[in-house]
Amino acid sequence: MITVVDYGVGNIGALLNMFDYLGIDAQASGDADTIVNAQRLVLPGIGAFDKAMSTLNERNLVTSLNQAVLVKRTPVIGVCLGMQLLARRSDEGVLPGLGWIDADVRRIEVTPRSRLKVPHIGWADIRLASPSSLFPPVEETERFYFDHGYHMVCDNPADVAAVIDYENVLCCAVEHGNISGVQFHPEKSHRFGMRLLQNWAMKVSQ
Repeated sequence: MITVVDYGVGNIGALLNMFDYLGIDAQASGDADTIVNAQRLVLPGIGAFDKAMSTLNERNLVTSLNQAVLVKRTPVIGVCLGMQLLARRSDEGVLPGLGWIDADVRRIEVTPRSRLKVPHIGWADIRLASPSSLFPPVEETERFYFDHGYHMVCDNPADVAAVIDYENVLCCAVEHGNISGVQFHPEKSHRFGMRLLQNWAMKVSQ
């Protein structure tokens, strides 16, 4: 059973619908005991970094998440803002993140001549940066839907699973042991998102 952390910040319904379509058992819960005892966790997120961290703290979920992920080694995947929360801090706010990945979150910077916009909204091709069970070898290019103005910068390049080119090379997926994260929205990315969530579910069930 996959538990999607319900703390009022994130596209929970769409994630549950996708897991249901894939035939994977999933539930939403904001209960601390349920999170501690979860077999697998999804940390969603939409909106601002400080608002999300404040809500997790107010609902006393940070301790439960740390117990599950750091002590019990429960597999977890952060989605969109949920991936950014895995880092130490963000340019978007002042509160500390969960700190599960040695990384900081920086605002996307583009030059006027690029004609690119921030936030970055839309579909983008990814490139694999390190071997990762999230993206097994496939013949077609993997494309995902993005909506973000910030990106994660990892201390260790080995933690970067995939990148996109948006004037600069930006990390868009991380994997470190039982901890994974994706900056894009798999629940909005059609067959590419379904394949990624299924790959992750298969990995963590082994």
